[in-house]
Amino acid sequence: MRIVVDTNVLISGVFFGGIPQKILRASVEGRIRACASMEILNEYQEIIREMVCRKQGSIDVSILNPLIQSMEIVEPTSKIEICRDPDDNKFINCARDAQAMFIVSGDKDLLVIQEFENISIVTAKEFYEKYLKDD
Repeated sequence: MRIVVDTNVLISGVFFGGIPQKILRASVEGRIRACASMEILNEYQEIIREMVCRKQGSIDVSILNPLIQSMEIVEPTSKIEICRDPDDNKFINCARDAQAMFIVSGDKDLLVIQEFENISIVTAKEFYEKYLKDD
């Protein structure tokens, strides 16, 4: 199962643990397949850098490095523009072109969409409880 992980879920998992980290670990372990575009990877990197500079939490490189290495990199060709925040369209475009089933997010601008072309947009908790809890 392919998913796209929104930046806020990645940051939560890498810096603070909890359910987001369990989802990231499931990707590293090959139970799910996280997909990202270079634009998404660049955003991850930028926000991680900001977090480190501001000393907000401690980064867990034991999850971050294997996660990035295990990600399927997709170069989207779609140009969907449906999000209230245009910056979030990159997650929809990536999910569509990666043929992902889910975008896992905590961003209200994405979550309000709920579903787009059979791509469900869900919280980390919803995804974990429905697809990983019993693994």
